[in-house]
Amino acid sequence: MKKYKHCFAVAAYGESEYLPYLLNSLKNQSVESKVIICTSTPNKFITECSARFGYPVYVRNGHHGLKEDWNFAYEEGSRLAPLVTIAHQDDLYFPDYTKALLNAYHVFPDMSLFCCRYDTIDGEGNTIPGTSEWVKRILRWRLRDHCKAHKKGVKLSALKYGNGIGCPTCTYNVSYCPAPLFRNDYKFVIDWETLVRLAKEPGRFIVIEKSLMAYRIHPGAETMRNIENHNRELEEEEMFKKLHPAPIAALLMHFYKKAYGAYENKKDN
Repeated sequence: MKKYKHCFAVAAYGESEYLPYLLNSLKNQSVESKVIICTSTPNKFITECSARFGYPVYVRNGHHGLKEDWNFAYEEGSRLAPLVTIAHQDDLYFPDYTKALLNAYHVFPDMSLFCCRYDTIDGEGNTIPGTSEWVKRILRWRLRDHCKAHKKGVKLSALKYGNGIGCPTCTYNVSYCPAPLFRNDYKFVIDWETLVRLAKEPGRFIVIEKSLMAYRIHPGAETMRNIENHNRELEEEEMFKKLHPAPIAALLMHFYKKAYGAYENKKDN
């Protein structure tokens, strides 16, 4: 039997000024979880953060890659606990995230995925207003009925017209989501494609419509880079084409691009 019920596997890269804030938010959880730091770029800064917070560092040999780094973090976490959250180094988790997660798992042990509402913040921690999270809430609407959240159609309803599930809000049940978790080579929709695959497999998607974490957007964020080089647009269009006939995919993409506004406006400020 694994010693811990839940593990935050922090995917650390380079020297992010926001990493200590994330680790502090994990330290302040109202219910304790195991926390590990996973990286393919070991350095003095990460070592100092490890010493400061008392969290061990696991190093992956090889070049940095999103899929490779996330899979490494997930696999290391899955050795320690049946529930694993891949924590992004720029984000924050509010004190009751783990508590809400474990409560959901207690009621629904067949939960393959846990997710929640989130706030969007800038580099200084200020909330970024916008409509994208409201749209995501609408997409997640059918998942609110937890008694039906094991049905493929209900799970896919949160993903067919856009990705209604925030990647950093997710915790995966290792029994239903075996490694390797990420099996595609996308740079932006890596989580969306993965969630579509998991939605077609056994397990219940549990959503808690309460803001339990904060997703940080700043100039150095991966989201910003994918918008600037148009990779986000290309990958999202490809996902829509996988889920819908071409005319419908084009129409959805037209409206979906409006969600980029929150990030682009932040870039201009």
